[in-house]
Amino acid sequence: MKPTNQLKILALSALLLLSATTMFAQEEEKRPMYVVATTLYWNMDYDGDGDWKAIEKEYMDKVTKKNEHIMSARFYLHYFTGNSTEIMYVQTYESWDAIDKAADRNVELAKEAWPDEDERKKFMKSRNAFYAAEHSDEIYATMAGAKDMAEALTKDMILYLRRSHFAFPEDGTMEEYNELSGQYLEHVFKKNEFVKGYYPNMHAYGADRTEFVEAFVLDSWDDVDDMLKKNQELFRTHWDTEEKRKEYWEKSSKYFTGIHGDYIYTMIHGISE
Repeated sequence: MKPTNQLKILALSALLLLSATTMFAQEEEKRPMYVVATTLYWNMDYDGDGDWKAIEKEYMDKVTKKNEHIMSARFYLHYFTGNSTEIMYVQTYESWDAIDKAADRNVELAKEAWPDEDERKKFMKSRNAFYAAEHSDEIYATMAGAKDMAEALTKDMILYLRRSHFAFPEDGTMEEYNELSGQYLEHVFKKNEFVKGYYPNMHAYGADRTEFVEAFVLDSWDDVDDMLKKNQELFRTHWDTEEKRKEYWEKSSKYFTGIHGDYIYTMIHGISE
């Protein structure tokens, strides 16, 4: 890649991040600004008899829920992804500083929950035993245009993730991108009854600065196909001529490489904050 292209990507990445955080600050001060997604893997050699959900719930109740720096925390298990041992643990934060503060606070709260050091070590050992040693972390900046879930999570649901990549066109502008994405949100995602929640996120710290992650919350596996069909129907209803549809896609598609990946997880109820 030419140095000029690298600088262009860095500059536009900064503009996207600034735009995302500024719009969220204007919309609602208490919205999460950053998402930390930790990918864990089941320990396939685990031979214990512990109850994973019970142990993680105990930690959630005694530590995570009492941590004032963590806005939310949730587990997602493999349903239809490339690795059946994958577990995603996602936490949201109000600011970048809160990420570091939360880690220190977790240590304090764990000591309060298990004041006896031996008991604390025993619990943490039993908790960690469920997972393989390998894990990875990505930090995303939340973007304007979320469709929040109307109700709290009361059952296991489906999380459909779509990972796309920004293309950073030379003739693109933040104003045009925001206008185009806002139109699609308003006339498609918000009107799609199968989409119970929609959360767009962009790279903030991690392996790929072009990454754009959209999270869709659905009631069931069957709703994935229904959602996609409804999206097409709503798109054709709003952009009601071939000329309008072509014009919209020509403008919006230049902001993406055209390459994306699809991942489906089970959103676990009962161990969330």
